[in-house]
Amino acid sequence: MRRRAPEFRRPARRRLLDWIWWLLGIFVVAGLVLFVVHHHHQDRFGPPIREKAPVTEGIPHRSLNFTLELLSSTSFARQLADQMTLAKAFVVIAKEHSNFQLAWELSSQIRNCQRLLSQAAVRGKPVTQEEAHPVVSRLAQLIYNAQDSHYDISTVITTLKNHAFALEERANAATAQSAAFGQLAAEAMPKSLHCLNIKLTEEWFRDPILRKLGDEHRNSPRLMDNNLYDFCIFSDNVLATSVVVNSTVSNAEHPQQLVFHVVTDEVNYRSMMTWFLRNDFKGCTIEVRRIEEFSWLNASYSPLVKQLLDGRTQAYYFMGGSVDQNGETKFRNSKFASLLNHLRFYIPQIYPLLEKVVFLDDDVVVQKDLTPLFSVELHGNVIGAVETCLEAFHRFYKYLNFSNPLVSSKIDPQACGWAFGMNIFDLIAWKKANVTAMYHYWQEQNADRMLWKTGTLPPGLLAFYGLMEPLDRRWHVLGLGYDMDIDDRLIESAAAVHYSGNLKPWLKLAISRYQHLWNQYMNSTHPYLKECSTH
Repeated sequence: MRRRAPEFRRPARRRLLDWIWWLLGIFVVAGLVLFVVHHHHQDRFGPPIREKAPVTEGIPHRSLNFTLELLSSTSFARQLADQMTLAKAFVVIAKEHSNFQLAWELSSQIRNCQRLLSQAAVRGKPVTQEEAHPVVSRLAQLIYNAQDSHYDISTVITTLKNHAFALEERANAATAQSAAFGQLAAEAMPKSLHCLNIKLTEEWFRDPILRKLGDEHRNSPRLMDNNLYDFCIFSDNVLATSVVVNSTVSNAEHPQQLVFHVVTDEVNYRSMMTWFLRNDFKGCTIEVRRIEEFSWLNASYSPLVKQLLDGRTQAYYFMGGSVDQNGETKFRNSKFASLLNHLRFYIPQIYPLLEKVVFLDDDVVVQKDLTPLFSVELHGNVIGAVETCLEAFHRFYKYLNFSNPLVSSKIDPQACGWAFGMNIFDLIAWKKANVTAMYHYWQEQNADRMLWKTGTLPPGLLAFYGLMEPLDRRWHVLGLGYDMDIDDRLIESAAAVHYSGNLKPWLKLAISRYQHLWNQYMNSTHPYLKECSTH
C-alpha cells in the first residue's frame, strides 16, 4: 500500500492565523492601556487646573457688596468708617473747647475718608492697604492728640448725650411752636373777611332802610311755623354762614319752605344782617339774632358762663401760656369756650315754639336736599347723628377720662362716638329728657377740666348718651379740614360735607383738593368780595 505525501499547506495557514490573533490581542490590550492611562491622566491633572484657573478673574469687583465690606471686621473700609465716626465726635468736642485747629484737621481727614469710601464704592473694588494706611495713621494721631487733651471716652459720651438731649428739646419746641402757629392761623380772621365785615357794617349805618327792613324780618310769622323746615346756624363768620345757607337752598327742591335761624355776636350782627338783607337766597326766610339778646344766658343759669367769668379759666383759654409735649395747644382754642359754640345745647330755650330743627356748623357745605332729614324716624331719641367709629377708632374713651369713677360708673367706654355739625333735633323729646339740665350737670362736674379738656363734643356725648339715633353715614361726611385722602365717591354721595379740622376752606391753608366744593357756593361776583379779594 502506497503512503500519501506529507501535507504542508494546513500548518502554514494555522501559523498565519495565530499571528493575526496575537496582533489583534496586542492592539486590544494596548488600546485598553491607553484608555486607562488617558482617563487616569485627566482625573489626576484636570480638576486642579480648573481650580487654579481664575474663573471669576474678570468680574469679581463688579459684584462687590460694599455694605458687607463696611461690616467686615477685617476690611480697611470698616477701619476707615470706625475712625471717621470717632473723629466726628471729637470734632464736636474740639469745637466746644475752642480747639478749632484740631477740629479743622479732623474734618479734613474725615473728608479724605469719605472720598476713599466713595471711590471704592464707585469702582467696585475694596479699599487697599496702600490707600487706607496714610489716612488711618493720620486720624489715629489726631485722635491720640485729642485724647491727650483730656477728651477721653467719658467726655465724649457725656457730650454726645447732652447734644442728643438738646436736639430732642429743640425738636419738641419746634413741634409745639408749629402747632401753636397752626392754631393761630386757624383761629385768626383773614384780612379779607375783616374787610368784608367793615364794608357791610358801614352800609348798615349808612342805610336806615336796612335797619327798618331788619325789624320787619324779625316779626315774620314764618319763623315759628312748624310746617316749614327750620335750620340753626351759630357763627361769627359772615361768608361761611352765607355758604351754608346758599348751598342748602341751592340743593333744596322747595327753597321757599326753608327757614334759617342765625345767631351771631354783637360785633358781627350788623354785617350779618346787611349781607342777608342785601342778597337773595331763592326766597327762603333768614332770621339773624345776637347772643347778647338772651338775658337768661347768665352765670346763675349756665355753668359755662360762670366758669368763663373765673380768672383761671380766662387765663387758660385766652391768655396763651406754655405748651406741653402732649399737644395741649390744640385744646386751648378760645373758640371751644365761645358761647356761640355752646348754643347748640340751648336750642329749645332759644326757639321754644319749634318742634324739629337741623343744626349746621358754619364749616359745612350741603350737596343734597336736606328736607327728607326731617322725616327720619328717631325712635324717641333726641338727636340724629352720624357715628364716627366705623373706620376710625372714635369711641367714648378717646374723648373722656374714664379713670374718673363719675364717668366710668355711668358711661360705656366702648360706646361709639358721633359727630356734631349736621344733626337733626327733636325738640319735644329734648324737653322731655331735659337734655340741657344734663349738659349743665356735666359742665359743673368738669369745672376743673378733669373729665375732658374742652370742646363741645365730650359734653355732647354725655348729655345725649342713650338718646342718639345713628344716621346713614351719607348724610354727613367729615374730615375735609384735615384728611387729604377722603374717597371721592364718598364725597359725591354725601348730603353734607364738613370741613372739620383746622384747614378751613376760607383760609389760605385749606386743602386745595376740596376747595372747589366751598367756592362754588360763594358769590364771588359780589362787589364787596371783589374789593376784599376773598376768593
